[in-house]
Amino acid sequence: MIPTGPQTHPLPARPTGRVPEPRRTEAPGRTCGTWPTPISHSPAGNLPLSRPGLRWARKRWTRWCTATLLGLLLFFSGPLTVTSGAAGVRVRDLAMIAGARDNQLVGFGLVVGLAGDGDKDPVYTKQTIANMLQRYGINVPPTTLSAKNVAVVMVTADIPPFAKPGTRIDVQVASMGDAKSLQGGVLLQTPLLGADNRVYAVAQGPVAVGGFTGGQGGAGGATVTKNHPTVGTIIGGALVEREIPAEIVRDNAVELLLREPDFTTASRIAAAINNLFTNRAEAVDATTVRVTIPESWRDRPVDFIARLEAVEVQPEVPARIIINERTGTIVATSRIRISPCAISHGNITINVASTLNVSQPNPLGAGTTVVTPSTTTEVTENKAGLVPLPELPTVEQVASALNSLGVTPRDMMAIFQALKQAGALQAELVIR
Repeated sequence: MIPTGPQTHPLPARPTGRVPEPRRTEAPGRTCGTWPTPISHSPAGNLPLSRPGLRWARKRWTRWCTATLLGLLLFFSGPLTVTSGAAGVRVRDLAMIAGARDNQLVGFGLVVGLAGDGDKDPVYTKQTIANMLQRYGINVPPTTLSAKNVAVVMVTADIPPFAKPGTRIDVQVASMGDAKSLQGGVLLQTPLLGADNRVYAVAQGPVAVGGFTGGQGGAGGATVTKNHPTVGTIIGGALVEREIPAEIVRDNAVELLLREPDFTTASRIAAAINNLFTNRAEAVDATTVRVTIPESWRDRPVDFIARLEAVEVQPEVPARIIINERTGTIVATSRIRISPCAISHGNITINVASTLNVSQPNPLGAGTTVVTPSTTTEVTENKAGLVPLPELPTVEQVASALNSLGVTPRDMMAIFQALKQAGALQAELVIR
């Protein structure tokens, strides 16, 4: 009879304390083996564990160790890979904070102790000495003074933002008169004024000159001059007396001013900041990026600016060639590109020689000896073939192609100018 209701088949009972093995399929006519004898461990009440249980525990332990090791490798290798791939230039190296700017200072003073290398008694030097002596209660007519050991100088300095009273800044000293050298001189106390004619610093100290002048000069004499002995520096030679107020936060926002204005770089800076602070940065123009300070950072603007300056961005480098004709220097960026063209460059050398010939009359002739100039002109033109150039998309290929022509730097300048006029040079050409 075929049963019609649900049938229940009892499962064989598993031995206590044993871990079941995976189900095995036996061949026909064979019966499954019995469970092996369990292996007892310590008698401290632990459950006995069979050999199949040991294999199962080892597999679980191996899988757990493997998963843990892979997780640790992914955890530590992931951030390192991202950081190395996204490395760029810090924002602080590309931009400055609006309001945190330097200010220029200037002063008029005297350098004394020049041992005869000072001014040659000009009127303004004598008058300045007389005015200085008058401050100490000494009234001397300016015409009676000698200025050979004194030089009138102009003192300049840049005061950084947030410079507090008592801070020292460097100053530059330059001779204003006809002094030979400032070597060994000492600058007397000189007030440094800003554009508003207010005193912001006071300079004083020995002048360090990076050059010298030796020799007597004059008729039959010789002099040796190295660098510029009439210009010197005083490191930390000025004391700040008044702080210049600076406002860097306006309407809960700071502005980043790019040192090299560029729309692409400004957009990248804004995008990088928005990845750190969501929807807080906006590129206003090619120079300005405005960043709104989050509410949680408004009581710590310095910390917020420090976070902004640490953001790394890949700046956009324009395709540009700088040519300095005075020094023969050529600097090209990596984005320059030259379209397919042909170049032929030949040199023309013109030699002009002028000689003096003596023309004498015949021994019995009536005449005088005269000198007649003779000029010889020779023109030499080097032959040069037309060299075809393929498309050169990188600066390395451009340099190799131009070097293969065997031209001088000044010839390269002419070639770059001709390529720009022909439209084959895709780069900005700047001639200094």
